[in-house]
Formats: sequence, structure tokens, C-alpha cells
Amino acid sequence: MAGNLLANYVQVYVMLPLDIITVDNTFEKADETRAQLKKLTEAGVDGVMIDVWWGLVEGKAPGVYDWSAYKQVFKLVQEAGLKLQAIMSCHQCGGNVGDVVNIPIPQWVRDVGEGNPDIFYTNRRRLRNIEYLTIGVDDQPLFQGRTAIQLYADYMKSFRENMAEFLDAGVIVDIEVGLGPAGEMRYPSYPQSQGWVFPGVGEFICYDKYLEADFKAAAAEAGHYACMNFTCAEMRDNEQSSEAKSAPEELVQQVLSAGWREGLNVACENALGRYDATAYNTILRNARPQGINKNGPPEHKLYGFTYLRVLDELLQGQNYTTFKTFVRRMHANLDYNPQVDPVAPLKRSKPEIPIEEILEVAQPRLEPFPFDKNTDLPV
Repeated sequence: MAGNLLANYVQVYVMLPLDIITVDNTFEKADETRAQLKKLTEAGVDGVMIDVWWGLVEGKAPGVYDWSAYKQVFKLVQEAGLKLQAIMSCHQCGGNVGDVVNIPIPQWVRDVGEGNPDIFYTNRRRLRNIEYLTIGVDDQPLFQGRTAIQLYADYMKSFRENMAEFLDAGVIVDIEVGLGPAGEMRYPSYPQSQGWVFPGVGEFICYDKYLEADFKAAAAEAGHYACMNFTCAEMRDNEQSSEAKSAPEELVQQVLSAGWREGLNVACENALGRYDATAYNTILRNARPQGINKNGPPEHKLYGFTYLRVLDELLQGQNYTTFKTFVRRMHANLDYNPQVDPVAPLKRSKPEIPIEEILEVAQPRLEPFPFDKNTDLPV
């Protein structure tokens, strides 16, 4: 029976605090972090996630990378016996929901923007958003001879070289690449820093001179091992204001179903910090839409779930007790197992497929798969 239930096991990761590394790129919370990791291990979680900020690591000068603070954190994670998800965060921290610290992109990059503000996303009122470089400069050698893509590539190559011991030891099991503001694959269409509030409508952010000059469709590639990660897994429709006309449950179900339909590994996160059973049960319902299959793999399940975020409030009293129950329910009521859903090796990309060919064969199927109204393993 346990062998069959293991196919229902959903891994649980917890995000580390945004300010675990200081704005001066130092690690000053070793004792506090060690205690937090111990509590997470006792709760049975599979691992933790950390933002690896470009603005800190390459903040002093172009091509000068300082990984010492992150190495100290990674070592503590390794000693705790936890897995690690590393996010290549090439965006600004600050100005979005939940941001408790301000970490801008490197100053020497922003200095280029002083003379050429079109390196930043621009709205129709010509307001610039300095959270992230516009994709219009992806191939423009504006940064001491390097393009934006080369900046990111060099940063990630340095990460690979300097963190080889943790990669080789299997501590780092997942590397996620942030794409856009807040690390999300989007435009800065609704910046809080410029007055946007929920509910509200976003706007087109395509008015820098580089995007205005090039509105061609992006080339599509196929063949990568891919895992789609979506948010707001904890939200229910009845928790939203009526004026917003928001339906997060249907949105999550539609997006997850689209990923499963295309054969992708699908993961999720919560958008806002929650400690209550209602939120946890919503996540559990989304993790296994049709519940536990005692005879083997469920028809659909999340590849993994990352909880936002480890705070003292999570690790105390009833909140911690409820969280431990949630983790065990995600694990299909089984003990922690490090061998579940191993990461597949990366493969080289296949040749590029013209976007016209993709559009020709694409058959939009947007109806979600069946989801139970409630989870069969409530907290």
C-alpha cells in the first residue's frame, strides 16, 4: 500500500526570508537560520527555496561576483539535510506585494540607464520601471560591451562554477530563472510603485525605443525539459472582493490543466502568506485534483509546491502544528522521502520551430480537468 501511496507524494519546499542576505551581501543570521532549518526539517519538508540576487552578487562592478554569503547559507541547508531550489533573480526586490527589503539591480547597470533610460520598460506616459531591463535590450551590447542576455548568462555561469560542490552533491535540485519583474514571466503592467492597486487593469509596457522598433514575434524553441510553476494555489473565489470579479480557483484549474494537457510537470506556490486550514486544504485540492489513488499514481498531481515563506509566525504554536499536518497531507500521509520525482537530466534543444507552424497545429483546449470540490486529505 505504501508503495502505491508514494506515487501521490507531493514535495513541499519553503521560501527562505527575502532578507536572509543583507543589502551589503553578507550573511548575518546564521544562528536564526540554523534554528529555522531545524524546525522545517522536523516538519518533514523536502527543501527550501532562496532568491539569488544579481544585484548583490555582481553589485560592486561588472564581472566581479561575490558568492561568499550564499555559500554560507547553502552550507547550512546541506547540513540540515534539505534540498535547495535556487532562483536566479535578476530583477529588483522592492515595490511588490510582500517585499520587505529593497535590493535594486546593480548600480553600474542603472548608471547606463541614466544616459539611456530606454533600457527600462516604459509605459505610454513615458514612465520608466527600473525593476528589470526591457527585453528590447536582450541583444543590445549596451553594458560595457555586453548584451542583457550576456549579463544574465555570465552571472549564471559564475553561479554554476562557484556552486559546483552543492550541485555535484545533489543539494541544489532545482534552478529557476526569473524572467521579468518580481521574477515572473510578465511585463511590469501593474506596478504598485507607480500607483496601481488591486483590483485594477494593467497596461501595455512597450514604449521604449527598442520595443517600438521591433514588434516581431519571438522565435519558439522546443525540446527543453520544462516545469511550469503557477501561483495563487491557496486562493478561493469567495475570499475575493465582489468588485474585482476575480475567480482565482477557476484560473488555477485552467492553467494547471493546460500544463498537464501538454505533458509538463506542473508546480505551484501560494501568492500570500496563510496559516489556516482553509488555505491549506485549497492547496491540497489543487495538488491532487481528484484525490488520492491508493492503487498508484493519480491521474494528475503537482510536481511540487513551494510555500511562501518561512517566518517566525509560521514556526510557532498552532501555526507550526497545522503546517506540519499540511506537509504530511501533501506527502500522502507518508514520511519524508528524498527519492520522489527525481529531476530528469537536461537535454539539448531541438531545432527551432517557426511560430507559424506552432500556431497552425495548436488546438486551444482551455477547459480544465475535473477538480474535486474539496480535498480528500484535509488539514
